[in-house]
Amino acid sequence: MTPARSAPLSLTEAGLPACPSVAQLLRLVVPVPISATCQEVLPRFHAEAGLLSMPVVDAESRPVAIIDRHYFLEFFSRSFSKEIFGRRGLDHLLGEHRDALIGAFPIAKPIVVDIATTIDDVARIIIDTSMRHMVSGVVITQDERYAGVVHGHDLLHEITQRKQAELHYLAHYDALTRIPNRMLFSDRLNQACREASRNDGEVALLFIDVDRFKQVNDSLGHRFGDALLVAIAGRLLDCARDCDTVARLGGDEFAVLMESIQGAADAEALAWRLVESMRQPFQILDREVTVSISIGIAVYPRDDGQVDILLSKADAAMYEVKVSGRNGYRQFSAATTSFSLERSSLEAELKQALVNDEFVLCYQPQFDLASGQVVGVEALIRWIHPSRGLLNPGGFIGIAEESGLIVQIGDWVVAEACRQHRAWLRQGLPALRLAVNISPLQFRQPDFIQRISRLMSETCVDPSFLEFELTESTLMHDASLVLDMLGELQAIGVHLSLDDFGTGYSSLGYLNRYPIERLKIDQSFVRNIDRMPINQSIIRSIVALAKSLSLQVVAEGVETEAELALMRTFQCDEVQGYLCARPMPAAAFSEWLRARQAEQADTRRCGSVAV
Repeated sequence: MTPARSAPLSLTEAGLPACPSVAQLLRLVVPVPISATCQEVLPRFHAEAGLLSMPVVDAESRPVAIIDRHYFLEFFSRSFSKEIFGRRGLDHLLGEHRDALIGAFPIAKPIVVDIATTIDDVARIIIDTSMRHMVSGVVITQDERYAGVVHGHDLLHEITQRKQAELHYLAHYDALTRIPNRMLFSDRLNQACREASRNDGEVALLFIDVDRFKQVNDSLGHRFGDALLVAIAGRLLDCARDCDTVARLGGDEFAVLMESIQGAADAEALAWRLVESMRQPFQILDREVTVSISIGIAVYPRDDGQVDILLSKADAAMYEVKVSGRNGYRQFSAATTSFSLERSSLEAELKQALVNDEFVLCYQPQFDLASGQVVGVEALIRWIHPSRGLLNPGGFIGIAEESGLIVQIGDWVVAEACRQHRAWLRQGLPALRLAVNISPLQFRQPDFIQRISRLMSETCVDPSFLEFELTESTLMHDASLVLDMLGELQAIGVHLSLDDFGTGYSSLGYLNRYPIERLKIDQSFVRNIDRMPINQSIIRSIVALAKSLSLQVVAEGVETEAELALMRTFQCDEVQGYLCARPMPAAAFSEWLRARQAEQADTRRCGSVAV
């Protein structure tokens, strides 16, 4: 394998030549001494038809003027010009008579530049001075002494060539990452497939999408996002072979074209390297950030013989990785063909759902294990889809996060839950703790605190009953900023809990720093715990950690009597799950809670009550 490349291609590497200095266009024209007469200049112009201009130098070989061929010959073709000025020295004409003859006499002050000056800089100087110098040329010096002349037509030719190369580059390479763009990638893909058809070979196409990039871009800014894309492009190049084409198709979408492969296993090997390469954090603008990627693979001609469809099939395979949890790769199969269409359709329908008020909240009770009392409820969103019926969050939250709609949806959840809490209090129900999930992207909005304060003010909710559930990933970006925001929420009166604990960083360091009051053990550790000793050890450790930090522990996903018994044994404070109560619409929860209150006189144990 050829050596890895550490950065995206530069302009020169991508095919656009670096701007040369005027030294590359230098013509070694013999200068005229300032002491020469005009009659000595004329024969040279007549003898050298290609001589467009002639520099004039002083005794120290420093340029003082330039004689334009056209004007000089035209001037001395006039009556008496030769007789009057022919025998006079150039020094005399440039001195005593120069002011009087301006506009008539063909000796001009030259543009003088150092030999290291770039052609682009000379072009700007000419444009700012006079385009006439494009004809007469520019005098070049080295160590302030005459070195030669650059003729205008040479300069114009070089500038034209460079502009053509630049236009070609801009048309075929991504301006940000300096790697091929969609147009060049499509062209190379077509060529590679034609070559594969002639040689009975295969071509692999890897479609790459950066997971949750929009969240990073929205929360940390476009400058940070751009720098991250450049770094990601560099890492993709590091992993690819020199003969592969790594391209940016647009936004956070990349692609890799693999020619001359021995089979789909080659593509999977590269996909694995690409996914693994992202595990190392990026250092971007003094911040450390880790991202993951999802990759779809399609192989020509095995998956499709039509080149224009191959990319869409790789995209469909990539989306299957997204819905399966991201951070991986998958080859195209017939089962993935509908994903891309379904995704775009679902995103459009999500936008309409906000307008049409198609979302509802269900509420799942949380129980105190010691007393069996309902101490809180968690607000859980559902989507009443016009044609698909009732959809749980797993069917649409991922797309809402990718599209950024989660911010608007999250704000709606907070507002609706607060309004419902006030309505229950007016109905005479007890003031329960109300838990609301906050997405990472929603939390990282610059005006998050202001929007939450406004929503609480509008709904007249008592913030002391409100609890925000945050994920571990939310807390791990920009610790100082997160700490400030959590402090502001605490000052408002909002309680904070850590959701899905054990699936992320699980760091004692941030638990000790942040004003978290409750840990929610992820249901993946609770499910079938009576048959999984390793999970029992994990939960024992989590509870011990929480107790040492004076944190309460809530076990999610309790569905069996055995699981409930173990949660008691491990001394969890609260439980939540289908065994005790399923999520219910607001009206159904009101009826259920009243019925439960009536039964409290007969029983005190949560697990023994039929709920």
